[in-house]
Amino acid sequence: MKRTFDLLLALFLLTLLSIPMLIIFLLIKLVSKGPAIFWTDRIGINNSIFKMAKFRTMKLNTPQVATHLMKNPDDYLIPAGSFLRKYSLDELPQLFNVLKGDMSFVGPRPALFNQNDLVELRTKKNIHKLIPGITGWAQVNGRDDLLIPAKVSFDEYYLNHRSFVFDLYIILLTLVKAIKREGVRH
Repeated sequence: MKRTFDLLLALFLLTLLSIPMLIIFLLIKLVSKGPAIFWTDRIGINNSIFKMAKFRTMKLNTPQVATHLMKNPDDYLIPAGSFLRKYSLDELPQLFNVLKGDMSFVGPRPALFNQNDLVELRTKKNIHKLIPGITGWAQVNGRDDLLIPAKVSFDEYYLNHRSFVFDLYIILLTLVKAIKREGVRH
């Protein structure tokens, strides 16, 4: 049921958001050199690596590390990058990852390929057996403000309590948090 829901919702949202996504694509091309969509190596189900799509909000020379590990992450933002990140608009291309099956709407956020501490903790708790999500229980409970052990604790709670109704609740909370820009530092 979850996969069917993911497919139907992704198709619906891609249809609904195709014009805004095209505008974002063109805006990025106008204000910055390079591709508008950034493909990043992420850790997926069973710790496999997959390519996750995002609208590019950072300059081309940005190191591939978690934003919280950067000395001055704002120095790497392209014009409009901060706006796209604050409203999570940079995440919209992940709808294609949902269609492909690499991601779900709800699950633990996929770790960067080099976030070994996060991957190790998730593996110890069997969280690596879940398909990663565009949003998740940790996202709606602090997002960038959470330390890794807290994120893993929220991910573990989701692992043990996941259900269709819980997923719908997380999606609703995600919309509210995105509109309010809660938990986004960069």
